[in-house]
Amino acid sequence: MSSLKPYLIRAIYDWILDNQLTPYLLVNAEAEGTVVPQAFVQDGRIVLNLRPEAVNGLSLGNEAILFNARFGGKPMKVDVPLKAVLALYAQENGRGMVFDDEEAGDDANPPPEPETPPPETRSRPKLTVVK
Repeated sequence: MSSLKPYLIRAIYDWILDNQLTPYLLVNAEAEGTVVPQAFVQDGRIVLNLRPEAVNGLSLGNEAILFNARFGGKPMKVDVPLKAVLALYAQENGRGMVFDDEEAGDDANPPPEPETPPPETRSRPKLTVVK
């Protein structure tokens, strides 16, 4: 099965906009393949404003979030692999979703198969008269 994370991100993003709120994306700026303005990174993380007026060419894809934006007046192309997304939430009230550092549901490590229980030795059913 494909990953659930990109679908959740798109749904939460739409939900935040539908409620006239500002979508903020919390990103692990140190994750491999992440391209963000390093001048705004604090403790290895960065918060990005995804409001349509703040970004240009936003793509919420299945592998990455891509857009163009201005940081300190300088244009920049931002590339955030989905594995680097830590949370998506509304700036005004904090409602949204936090994601695990390691994506849950990854098929690389499927849950172990349940052990087959030993066959039951069943005796014949007995009827009992109840008054």
